[in-house]
Amino acid sequence: MKFIAEIDIMPLKALLDPQGKAVGMTLNGLGYTDVQNIRIGKHITMEVEAGNKEKAMTVVNEICAKVLHNPVMEGFNYKLRETD
Repeated sequence: MKFIAEIDIMPLKALLDPQGKAVGMTLNGLGYTDVQNIRIGKHITMEVEAGNKEKAMTVVNEICAKVLHNPVMEGFNYKLRETD
């Protein structure tokens, strides 16, 4: 079975997001004063070949934990769907 994982990696809420802060200041300067608390992260998609959804979830969790995110500064979540 083939699955598509849509992964979002974001800075932890307790930490300052300098990139989001810079974008927020720029938007404020352009007159978008109603936009606040901008957080900028990464969006990753990948195909995973696995025998079932639980195995695919295990693989995605391991990849996120070991490679894609820094647990000191980032959190992750994902959606998994089966493809044709």
